[in-house]
Amino acid sequence: MRMFRKILKIAGGVILVLILVVMIAKLWADSTYFNDYDPALPFNVRVEGSEVVDGTVDFFGITRDQQYEKVLFTIDARRDEPIPVLMTMPVQRSGKLPVIIFLHGIGQSKSFLERICTPFNQAGFAMVCFDQHMQGERRIRGNPLKTIKAFRQRPWKTINDGRRLIDYLETHPEIDAERVYLIGASYGAITGTTLTAREERIGASVLVVGGGHLKTMLNAPMIRDGIGIAPLHWLASTFVTWLMRPADPVHYAHLTAGTPVLMQSGSEDILVTPEAGEALYQALGEPKEIRWYPCDHPGLRDEDAPIIVQILDEGLAWLLEIDAQFRTDEELPALQAPEDVSVEEDMEEAA
Repeated sequence: MRMFRKILKIAGGVILVLILVVMIAKLWADSTYFNDYDPALPFNVRVEGSEVVDGTVDFFGITRDQQYEKVLFTIDARRDEPIPVLMTMPVQRSGKLPVIIFLHGIGQSKSFLERICTPFNQAGFAMVCFDQHMQGERRIRGNPLKTIKAFRQRPWKTINDGRRLIDYLETHPEIDAERVYLIGASYGAITGTTLTAREERIGASVLVVGGGHLKTMLNAPMIRDGIGIAPLHWLASTFVTWLMRPADPVHYAHLTAGTPVLMQSGSEDILVTPEAGEALYQALGEPKEIRWYPCDHPGLRDEDAPIIVQILDEGLAWLLEIDAQFRTDEELPALQAPEDVSVEEDMEEAA
């Protein structure tokens, strides 16, 4: 019996030491989460091709025009880690262009940019989008532990890759480095918040269906109902909240102060809920604005397509207002938002 108790004490001591080591390692990893960014690293630009696109594209069931010049290239984000980038520009252009960095959603890739870029290009903006870690040409294949590691890495890589892209855009002969803007969609809005907070070179940001506060986001009906079993949902959400704590944008959103931010959120969103959107909005610095739209998360309901088009068109109009100080009256295109779609100005009306 004494031997058994001695073994239990030793085992308990080992477990406590292991817990302490894990806690220390986690604290260190969280405190250095965004450290892997080197603005002095050579870009090693490799252009893979360019072409003029002139046609149409399906956008959530709506046919829209396509007209732009696109360039595919890579730059090094870290040593021996290139990121694939897609840039689209107006076909007819002169002088240096303002540029919009587009951060795509969690399940998308850089190619999604081609579905939305034409109105922005026709309004005189260049647009750029890179494949985020785990997506497009950077897909991860391997065991679950490798996937979990990549999942934790993805936010800091997205944010640091965005900073590296800005480094490169400052050297591009056709880009005006004083007119760098950001649009983030869903996961791109979540990470785009932190990128805006950490990057003073961004002049304004549009955050489309973004949210904050991990526990709130993981309690979304689509996630909760998808897991189905309440204890399993609690366990999974608790683990993910612990694992991804340094990626939660509410920790950094106040640092956007001084950079104009427009949030565009769905009052019926079951993936990034109004509660998560409101949590992020409250955490943001000034100046900020939030607009509520009577829609679900983009792509979940076909009937929401006209509202999604309106969201993009109003985001473009807002960025044109920001960029107007650099343009003559002749350079400002006339834009009209789609009709018959009501925009709710505040949370009370959205509810």
